[in-house]
Amino acid sequence: MRGNALVALLVLWPLAGQAEKIDCANAVVQSELNICAAQDWQAADDELNTVWPRALAALKAADAELPAELKGGEKALLEAQRAWISFRDAECKAEGYPMRGGSAEPLLVYGCLTALTRERAATLARIADSF
Repeated sequence: MRGNALVALLVLWPLAGQAEKIDCANAVVQSELNICAAQDWQAADDELNTVWPRALAALKAADAELPAELKGGEKALLEAQRAWISFRDAECKAEGYPMRGGSAEPLLVYGCLTALTRERAATLARIADSF
């Protein structure tokens, strides 16, 4: 789930020292907006990584109580998560294309990553809480 973390680090490394000084509520310069968007995505990804083990554990526990022919929840969730990551990355790359090569492209991509990651975290929380 942190597949884009390295890319984000490489893109933002030169600006890392500035991140502490940025007031994201009042950011107006594109580089600041991009840094703030990356921070938002990292927070959403952290949330996802908190809820993921709960959802996986819930389905594993449910599988343990089912007869062999009905098991598969844990495997299904793993497959779904892998597919979701592929979808998320492709979708957000596509959403960045209106600003392809421009300084605002990261803003679009990070905004997409944040929105989809928050949605996925909510879905995983519902799964975890349904057992």
